[in-house]
Amino acid sequence: MQDQAFTANSSFDHNGIGIKGKLFGLPYSLHEAQLVIVPVPWEVTVSSNTGTALAPSKIINVSSQIDLFSKEIEEVWRLKIAMLEFPSDLKKESDRLRRFSEMHIQALESGNVVEGFKVLTQKVNEGCENLAIYIRETTHQLLQKGKMVGLLGGDHSTPLGFLRALDERHSNFGVLQIDAHADLRKSSENFNYSHASIMNNALKLKNLSRLVQVGIRDYCEQEFNTIQQSNSRIKTFFDADIKTDLFNGKTWKAICHEIIQELPDLIYISFDIDGLDPKLCPGTGTPVPGGFEFEQITYLIKQVVLSGKRIIGFDLSEVSGESIWDLQVGSRMLFELCNWMAVSQGKLNLYK
Repeated sequence: MQDQAFTANSSFDHNGIGIKGKLFGLPYSLHEAQLVIVPVPWEVTVSSNTGTALAPSKIINVSSQIDLFSKEIEEVWRLKIAMLEFPSDLKKESDRLRRFSEMHIQALESGNVVEGFKVLTQKVNEGCENLAIYIRETTHQLLQKGKMVGLLGGDHSTPLGFLRALDERHSNFGVLQIDAHADLRKSSENFNYSHASIMNNALKLKNLSRLVQVGIRDYCEQEFNTIQQSNSRIKTFFDADIKTDLFNGKTWKAICHEIIQELPDLIYISFDIDGLDPKLCPGTGTPVPGGFEFEQITYLIKQVVLSGKRIIGFDLSEVSGESIWDLQVGSRMLFELCNWMAVSQGKLNLYK
């Protein structure tokens, strides 16, 4: 479908049926978009359930069912949001490299790793670095044009290039990571760019001053030691500790305040959907018992914005493209992320 430009005199009815094939059913073109979503159909190193690479192409259709209204934010439908064209070549490369990683993982699990398998891991690592270069260039160009940018995975390895682009633009920023997993492994299954290593790789960026993790409930000893030895560069709010505080009577508002106090003024939100309770994302790659309700996370994001923090980018990853329920939840969380980033940057206003 060709891009359809929207003007004040157009017939688009934000109370009616959304435009098929357009993100959230909105009529805006890439040229006029204020906020651009970069689709990244990539799941090369996942070691459990696949399907996240399908999410970007599926969400664009499911998202048109969302009502374009918020009782907190004025005229959300006027925020010009568009998604880049689905990169079919990237999906094909992901599928090709995924076969190599599966062979390697199967060999590891069987204990039959031989010297020849180093070639497979080398090809996967090279492909993942090429992806990071592509994402860095793509997001850099959009940011240079003055666009707000969000990234839609794919697995959680996908935003590394975006973070590199932001590191070049900002002298001090933080990452708010909402996730079931710490993702601090130095490598996973010999893959340097694994979805389980995204935050370890992000921390190599010189201007990323703070990583604040929320909801972590699955991690190895090496990751725990990394947190403990980070000289406070990493602050982790473990899911078990949060739940204990809630059970003991502390309010979610108070906990959110503690989280926000750990963040610098400029923040990037990295949201792995498995940070939610698995009932909301049962098809995600590695679901873990525990997690948050949808409204707890939207409340946290709202409080971040109301505190005066500025959201400079975000990613949403690990949404299953094979489950309509996961896609429904994912598309609605994507809508919230877009709108609250726009509020934080003065592109949308709160109702008085």
